[in-house]
Amino acid sequence: MLWMELMDRERKRSRLAEQLHKHLAASAIPKGIHCLSLRLTDEYSSNAYARKQLPPQELLPLLTDNSYQHFVLATDNVLAASVAVNSAVASSSRPERIVFHVITDKKTYPGMHSWFALYPIYPVIVKVKGVHQFDWLTRENVPVLEAIENHHAVRSHYHGNHIVGTNVTDNPKVFASKLQSRSPKYISLLNHLRIYLPELFPNLDKVVFLDDDVVIQRDLSPLWEIDLEGKVNGAVETCNGEDGWVMSKRFRTYFNFSHPLIFKNLDPDECAWAFGMNVFDLAAWRKTNIRDAYHYWVKKNLRSNLSLWKLGTLPPALIAFRGNVHPIDPSWHMLGLGYQEKSNLDSVRNSAVIHYNGQCKPWLDIGYKHLQPFWTKHVNYSNEFIRNCHILEPEE
Repeated sequence: MLWMELMDRERKRSRLAEQLHKHLAASAIPKGIHCLSLRLTDEYSSNAYARKQLPPQELLPLLTDNSYQHFVLATDNVLAASVAVNSAVASSSRPERIVFHVITDKKTYPGMHSWFALYPIYPVIVKVKGVHQFDWLTRENVPVLEAIENHHAVRSHYHGNHIVGTNVTDNPKVFASKLQSRSPKYISLLNHLRIYLPELFPNLDKVVFLDDDVVIQRDLSPLWEIDLEGKVNGAVETCNGEDGWVMSKRFRTYFNFSHPLIFKNLDPDECAWAFGMNVFDLAAWRKTNIRDAYHYWVKKNLRSNLSLWKLGTLPPALIAFRGNVHPIDPSWHMLGLGYQEKSNLDSVRNSAVIHYNGQCKPWLDIGYKHLQPFWTKHVNYSNEFIRNCHILEPEE
């Protein structure tokens, strides 16, 4: 009996160690991708062609032309951005009608701009912009970001040297959730940008927002034809599946219902929905108080020392968008390719957008080998910058 208990403890210890190693691998920037950004940044400073205007002067009016299909992508990963754009063009029946608004941070801006200047993806129109180039995006207009960055509980949560409460009795899935909640992306300005889309793009009526860990496999033109019935957010619901990681999530998954504020205001059985591929009606959004509600609840969580929910953009968005979400067919957005090794390959092939949310990103060594080809087929491994940075095509 004692021998069995020791074996069980050792098995749990091993699984916890595996989750910790995955977390560290997922949080680190691969050398090749870091090299790519640095080399492209150097190219920006030395090559006038890498600094050329994007898009050309004669195409600038199309950036605010609502007859075009506007995608918004916020990322500091040049390779991931190129895959998202490449896959959109490859899958579209009318790529000449596509505009990509790529938003990145100040540090990555030169490299990101260089990439799309040196290797334009015809006929799509690409605009690269750094957060520092948005006049509206000031501390005064985004007070919640300063609060998050300076809050003592946030600093402790993200920059502590240990995981509180971690020992071999922990459930590995619970431990994995703890680890993911400490991901630096949750306090990144780029991650919070999506709640400010109506202000960042004041002349646009409708956009499709994409996370950077997606691949587009089908023409997305019909998304612009979906009648959102006055709602703001067209999203896939995540409460109708059986797997615990991705598609069986309700509000109880995200919120602490033992807290009286949550218990009083929310329904634990309410269906959650996915961020990462969303159709946003910006014209309808501007008539709501969604942004103010988002700020209100984030501040409430900070004042309660993160006791309402773990950090991230989805929980406060679930509250802020209540009553303004229009469910769209699940085939538009398949989630979990960074969580679930046993993803059904037929479902992956048949989904319009596949999303590698989770730790095992396709550009990482820990990515699932049988799921990587859906992503890697959109990478040009013969490109001189990619080749010189030793970014190699994964072996089958």
